[in-house]
Amino acid sequence: MRTTIWLFIALFSCQVTLAQGSKQITLDDLWKNYTFRVKDVPGFNGMNDGKHYTQIDREGGYTYINVYDLETGKKEKTLFDNSTNKFGFAELAIDGYTFSKDETKMLLLTESENIYRRSVLQRVYIFDIAAGTIKLLDYDKVLHATFSSDATKVAFVKKDNLYYKDLTKDMLVPVATDGEKNKIRNGNCDWVYEEEFSFTRAFEWSKNGDYLAYYRFDESNVPEYTMAKYTSLYPEQYSYKYPKAGERNSIVQIKIYDLAKKTTVQANIGTETDQYIPRIKWTENNTKLSIFRLNRLQNKLDLLLANAADGNTKSIYTEKNKRYINIDDDITYLPNGHSMIMRSERSGYSHLFYWDWKDEQLTDLTSGHYDVDALLGVDIDHKLVYYSSAETSPVERQLYVVNMQGTGKRCLTPASGMHSITPCKGNNYFLDRYSAIKKVPVYNLIDAKGKVIRTLENNTALENLMKEYELGDIKLMKIEGAETSLNTWMITPPNFDKTKKYPVLMYQYSGPGSQQVTDNFPAGNYFWHQMLAEKGYIIVCVDGTGTGARGEEFRKKTYLELGKLESDDQIAVAKNLGKLPYVDKNRIGIWGWSYGGFMSATCILKGNDVFKAAIAVAPVTNWRYYDNIYTERYMRTPQENQKGYDENAPEKMADKLKGKFLMIHGTADDNVHFQNAAMLTTSLIKANKEFESEYYPDKAHGISGGNTRLHLYNRMTEFILKNL
Repeated sequence: MRTTIWLFIALFSCQVTLAQGSKQITLDDLWKNYTFRVKDVPGFNGMNDGKHYTQIDREGGYTYINVYDLETGKKEKTLFDNSTNKFGFAELAIDGYTFSKDETKMLLLTESENIYRRSVLQRVYIFDIAAGTIKLLDYDKVLHATFSSDATKVAFVKKDNLYYKDLTKDMLVPVATDGEKNKIRNGNCDWVYEEEFSFTRAFEWSKNGDYLAYYRFDESNVPEYTMAKYTSLYPEQYSYKYPKAGERNSIVQIKIYDLAKKTTVQANIGTETDQYIPRIKWTENNTKLSIFRLNRLQNKLDLLLANAADGNTKSIYTEKNKRYINIDDDITYLPNGHSMIMRSERSGYSHLFYWDWKDEQLTDLTSGHYDVDALLGVDIDHKLVYYSSAETSPVERQLYVVNMQGTGKRCLTPASGMHSITPCKGNNYFLDRYSAIKKVPVYNLIDAKGKVIRTLENNTALENLMKEYELGDIKLMKIEGAETSLNTWMITPPNFDKTKKYPVLMYQYSGPGSQQVTDNFPAGNYFWHQMLAEKGYIIVCVDGTGTGARGEEFRKKTYLELGKLESDDQIAVAKNLGKLPYVDKNRIGIWGWSYGGFMSATCILKGNDVFKAAIAVAPVTNWRYYDNIYTERYMRTPQENQKGYDENAPEKMADKLKGKFLMIHGTADDNVHFQNAAMLTTSLIKANKEFESEYYPDKAHGISGGNTRLHLYNRMTEFILKNL
């Protein structure tokens, strides 16, 4: 282990620590009164002209969708007013809305009902803006209502079947009707695709609306997971298809429906059925659909170009990786019909490339030892590409522009910190959410040269409120891990005295490609951690090996051994903290949620001579119990990698427990199943180890709703105060 413990980053010399008040943070502040709510810019939607935006405003009990001038912020008109724009005599409670491409109509989304993380059932209404008329899309709640490009049709999913409503004829047209619960899904993702490929609407209109491409999932042979819901006298048994590591997946087909002919063809995605189709995307050619094909090992990606008329395909791009390939939406097809802008890790860092598959020409648009974070926009007319990257530092993000030859790069947001960018249509304006670790978020409208046009929200009220409280100082720094220095933030107690000894609570997530340590406000669980700092705790968060924005080698080093190097780092950090004169090495604890719960459980078992206490919320306790797309991406299958699964599983280390351990789980967690907690509990009992547990009936992975979060954080606070 290296002898250097601290390497501080001088990032904030220009900032002043907020003045301290005397108030103390309470749990009621956090989870009952939401005292420290950070304001954003709700419902911000840039319009086609690039000069206006719309947003939902709620005043006097009514809901309005208003149009504002981007540059001045002046309200210009109201598009929808639920006090006058009614369905019959009913006022609609609007949860959200989407425009048609020509902005003549809206879909008004109401009565939202979450199914899983991204899928939401809604009662949908069609609002004709000029006529002021409102029509019901369907009598039932539906999924994924989406306009065709000419606004004459709306496609949606109902009961695993795909339909579209022809608005000109007021006629419902079935596209795929063989859907059946837990067997066949049309136009809607199965659970594992929704969770791990980060999308749920599994259909796409072609550019001119002549075709509707959609997924058909046959999940008949996927194993079912069943969990009890305790809301009735005899608990309901809820079953759904959940493929765990090594288990069978849905067989996926891509279908293309011709609206004029009312016929369907199947795209040729090859004879292999044990594979993934993580994306489909229409090109600028109305008859050409691109299909992403990923092998089950997730280390080979093919982009196929399908002909809408007959489903025939050809490969236009192939990428291989010795470990795995991450899937994202950062690809833009260009109007010439044979080129695209894409993001790839093929160089060892995440960068942008121009690829012409006709000439087989690959051009680097960005390069260097840093990661591009996102492709934000492509200006075809001016041949410019806008993107955000961590070029300045892994803990920062800035907005850049470069031309399509990979020259003329400019940084448009040079201020140190995190710039989260939302482009407006036309790429003439961008919404910049800017913050730093000690600076509350400010929402600025900037132009294509980076000039601030105006501020939409500055969170001054929160900044002033914080001055009334006795807050600890937070700093970004580096600390030595097991093999290299790691990005870290630390909160020290108010009136910190280096001559005293303080207990330390470490917090982390640690999952592949994740980041908890960024120059961003607020840091994770910030105000709860400040409450603990007020009670005399030092809070430390470290991004260990495998986390993001430091290149592919650092991020993928944990391949086949999830938990090993990550826990080595957290244990090494805890030991280094224990060497500091103001840290009580006998009172170091760790906590985390989900992957962070897996890590905190691993750390107190594997590092039982270092950690006095740990809290694991919704932890994976053996990757055999988790879904196959996520787990196999990093671990391959249990059949191929038995050692990797079992040697790093908390379930297999239960006999090592020495410190105080609290495990928390929701019984209706559809993501990390309650089974994980049950199996670790079994192992701890078998090893005759004392521990504490808390379960939340009918609560999902987020463990929220009603009084739940208040109870949860009260339970964790009491555990920390008692055991650290």
